[in-house]
Parts: sequence; structure tokens; C-alpha cells
Amino acid sequence: MRRSSTFARQVLLVRVGRRDGVAPATDLVTPDHRWNDRQRRRYGRFDHEVEAVMPVSPALAPATPVDDPTAMSIPLLPGERTAARRAKFALVNACTLSSLMLGMLAIFLAMQGQSRVAALCLIACVAFDGLDGALARKLGVASPFGAQMDSLADMCSFGLAAPVVVYASLAGSVPPAAAAVACALVAACAAIRLARFNVSPKDGRFFCGVPTTMAAAVLALTVAIGLPVPGLVLVAGVALLAFAMVSSFPYAKLARLVKLPPWLWLAPVLGALVDIRLTFALVVVGYLVSGPVLWLRQRRTA
Repeated sequence: MRRSSTFARQVLLVRVGRRDGVAPATDLVTPDHRWNDRQRRRYGRFDHEVEAVMPVSPALAPATPVDDPTAMSIPLLPGERTAARRAKFALVNACTLSSLMLGMLAIFLAMQGQSRVAALCLIACVAFDGLDGALARKLGVASPFGAQMDSLADMCSFGLAAPVVVYASLAGSVPPAAAAVACALVAACAAIRLARFNVSPKDGRFFCGVPTTMAAAVLALTVAIGLPVPGLVLVAGVALLAFAMVSSFPYAKLARLVKLPPWLWLAPVLGALVDIRLTFALVVVGYLVSGPVLWLRQRRTA
């Protein structure tokens, strides 16, 4: 500690160097020669490079003035601001807010013990979440504001409301601590997944990890139909789904799934007529397994 403080003193003892071969008239700070002799006697050396250290001020002028009005103005709706486009813009954001409000309603219903009704509200959230994006693209009013609004609404509806509904449905069947940990994982992984989606380049074929909307739909349908499985198995499934959201496994998008052979779509439809719960569980497991399978296939072909 004593030696480090001595070095700090040396850094502060800065001598103004010469410029163009002309010595300055006076030195701002001149170290005492007795101090130098003391350094040699104590440590056997003296670093003259310390004298070349120039203090640098961390205060840098901002590139753009803070009070510049042009730097702070960000248009909510890019393009021509006609009454028709503003009405379309309001309609799209109304769908986003409807998803948010339904998520809040799901939380209130879950707090009152109506888990299945709350799960139906989450399914409606999924419908509105898909509707606002489709309308924004079709009406030509897609904007960065709408994208951020949609991400925040997804975090509230799917990152918070969905785990709350799941926690309420698991009450009494599993230890509260286990249910709380699994549902907290869903919330944390949903936040990570949404943030990563906002800053990552988009792939038209695959998702990187299970989408938050799809994970919330799986959780909502699980609560709505009431899978007849032990509570601890459900907790493990919830935690596995949370980790699948932040994984790097590629999962096919809906547009790619639609192009599958018709018989692959006919099988789950017939299975749902026989046993909807078992068919739903098999479809979910099959989709989760498809990510690691595609990942291994891509590594082999690379």
C-alpha cells in the first residue's frame, strides 16, 4: 500500500516537457531531488517514465448538444402522416395494447384462483400478438415504435402473466418453492429472449430458440386442457421450456411448418379427436426435440 501510494504521487508530479527544443520558462511542478534520492535508496530504482505520463481529463464534449431539438425528435410513424395512416397506426397499436390488457386480466384472474379462464386470456393474447404484426405489415404502418411496443407488451403478457398463471395452476400440487423457481426461470428467460431478438439479425427460416409467444401458448394450453401428469413433471417441463427459449437451437417458423406434407398435419388432427391431451403433449415434445435435431444436422452438413 505504501509503494502504491508513492507511485500515485509520482504520477501527479508531472513536468511540462519541452516543445520545439525550447525549454519552458518555469516548471509547473518540480520534484525535489531529495525525493528522487529517497526513491533510489528505498527501492533501488526510479522510474523516469512516470514523468512522461500526461493527465487525461475524462470530461469529453458531447458529439451532439443535448438541447439540440433535431437530435431528440424521433418520428413515431415514419412516412407521410395522413389521417388514414394515423388511423391505421392507432388500430395496430390498439391490438398491441389489447394483448397487454388481456395479460393483466389473466394475472388478476389467476390471483382469484381462476387459472383456466386466465389461460384462455393468454391464448387471446397470442392471437392479438400475431394480429398486430400482420396488420402493421399489410397496412404499411410498421415502425420502430411499434416494434418496441410489441416487445414490451410481450414481456408483460408472456414473460410475466404466463408464469403467474402457471404458478396459480400449480398451487397445492407441488412445493411452492419449486413452482416459484420454475416460473421465475420463465420470466428471466423471456426477458433474455426478447432482448436478444431485438438486437440479433433476423432469419427468415428458423427461430433461434423457442419464441416467447409460442412458449406462452404452450403454457396456456397446458393449463387450459389440464394435462394429467404429476406436478413435479409439469415443473420440470416448465423449466425445460424456459431454457429452450434462450437456447441456440434452430426452430422452424410457422411459414415453414405450413409447407410440410399434408399427412403430417392430418395426424395430429386425428389424434386430437381421439385424445387431445396426449396429442398436444406429443406435438410439444416433437417440436422441442426438432431444435436439437436440426442443430445436429446443420453441424454435419457444415
